[in-house]
Amino acid sequence: MSRFFYNDRQQLVNDAIEGIIISSRHRNLTRLDMDPAIRIVARSDWDKSQVAVISGGGSGHEPAHAGFVGKGMLTAAVCGDLFASPSVDAVFNAILAMTGPAGCLLIVKNYTGDRLNFGLAAEKAKKAGLKVEMVIVGDDIALPDNKQPRGIAGTVLVHKIAGHAAEQGKPLSEVFQAARQACSSIFSMGVAMQTCHLPDNNSEEERIKSGQVELGLGIHGEPGVTTLDTQNSVKVIAMLVEHLRKATGTEAPLAMLVNNLGGVSALEMALLTKTLFDSEIAGQIQYLIGPADLVTALDMKGFSLSAIKLTPDVIAALSSDVETAGWQPLVKYEPMARQKVRMVHDDVATPPSDNPQVKAWVTSVTQSLISNEAHLNDLDAKVGDGDTGSTFAEGARDIANLNTQGELPLNDTAALLERIGERLATVMGGSSGVLMSIFFTAAGQKIRAQVPIAEALIAGLDQMKHYGGAQPGDRTMIDALQPALEALKTGSLQAAAEAAATGAAATATMQKAGAGRSSYVNSKNLDGVIDPGAAAVAAVFADLVK
Repeated sequence: MSRFFYNDRQQLVNDAIEGIIISSRHRNLTRLDMDPAIRIVARSDWDKSQVAVISGGGSGHEPAHAGFVGKGMLTAAVCGDLFASPSVDAVFNAILAMTGPAGCLLIVKNYTGDRLNFGLAAEKAKKAGLKVEMVIVGDDIALPDNKQPRGIAGTVLVHKIAGHAAEQGKPLSEVFQAARQACSSIFSMGVAMQTCHLPDNNSEEERIKSGQVELGLGIHGEPGVTTLDTQNSVKVIAMLVEHLRKATGTEAPLAMLVNNLGGVSALEMALLTKTLFDSEIAGQIQYLIGPADLVTALDMKGFSLSAIKLTPDVIAALSSDVETAGWQPLVKYEPMARQKVRMVHDDVATPPSDNPQVKAWVTSVTQSLISNEAHLNDLDAKVGDGDTGSTFAEGARDIANLNTQGELPLNDTAALLERIGERLATVMGGSSGVLMSIFFTAAGQKIRAQVPIAEALIAGLDQMKHYGGAQPGDRTMIDALQPALEALKTGSLQAAAEAAATGAAATATMQKAGAGRSSYVNSKNLDGVIDPGAAAVAAVFADLVK
């Protein structure tokens, strides 16, 4: 089944171009209206007094190329169908429409269709009396022995440098020379763990196996040069950096473009950027562009790095202002700023004490949650966001560490519960940490008031329900915890464990969750699945009995 939003496949690119133009914040774009098959996005504020800078190619690489049309970059972008070069007529008409006496520079990615169609259009334009030059970008270093290296994300840097020269009013010869020098100073390489999906491709087969990445695959989904049996960010960045440094040398100052190929989350792109600045090339990087979507490959789960050797002229060109949707401003690299601030929290200042029996109980509870991490995550993946096990295990590891190091007041039940509550609020993520903190803190306060432990725990549960909003029957941990604590009032841990197990099992038959992430899940997805929080409670009591 296709993984693509669209209405009419034949109108997909036309509709997308219209969306790009009407959403342009600079209100400076227009589509040249001549023939539906000719798709040219151009500057609406162009007066032909400067050198026109025109690029383009297949669609599917957005924001390239229309996203770089505007003052300081491209004069026009000629858009082909998905991953298909625009026709000779389309390129030729773009040149005729946008070029004045100053002439025109064509910037072309090094693919056969683009070279031929843009090249023939350039020759036709010259025959018509126009001054036209063309540069071919081949920044991909994945195939070092290839005489025709592909043009990938580094093309955007050529757009920026040539566009800056043209905006300054330089003649075509100087704009052409600036672009040629840029082409010889840019080196790029990409990696992906999943190739892109085309709108008319219904195949579910994935070429790249789980746990692997392809190094050097093309921006149209072409197979990579080699496969790595890792998705570790440090190892992947190290491999890319190794190749880049062979091309740039180990001394040249660089600007680095970090490009999302379309399907990588913003969180991952930030992590990859941090990893880049921990790598061997970090000492050479003076400026950063991105991380951002600049030259994508539809929804490809991958990214690329482009390094450009710096000179004062290159820095000035990359730093100049533009009026485009897609360009990302040049950022001078500086290490992360840190400001020392004293942490304030409710520290329970109670001296540690020993109690072998309580120590064993704490060990049992924490180890139960830690050992069930994967199982609880699997359950939560079916009915929530898949992190219940990790959240509980995170808190359990912290308490287990304190227990092992002898830092808990094991012989003071009230202080112990309060201390656990204080730590869980600090180390556990999301609402679970707060709810468990409320539970233990409130129970500890009741014990200080001489309330028996079972009743104190129920009081803690009442406060958890009060603030959290969940009640029995809402398909949460309460469905196992409340019957267990009520059974515990009889003094039997076995009875509590049985009640917890029964309560947890009952959640699998509840068709609607009244609280938590599961409340947003369709009832069909809940059927037969035990609530992960309730499963955690049942596991804890079962292990305590053992």
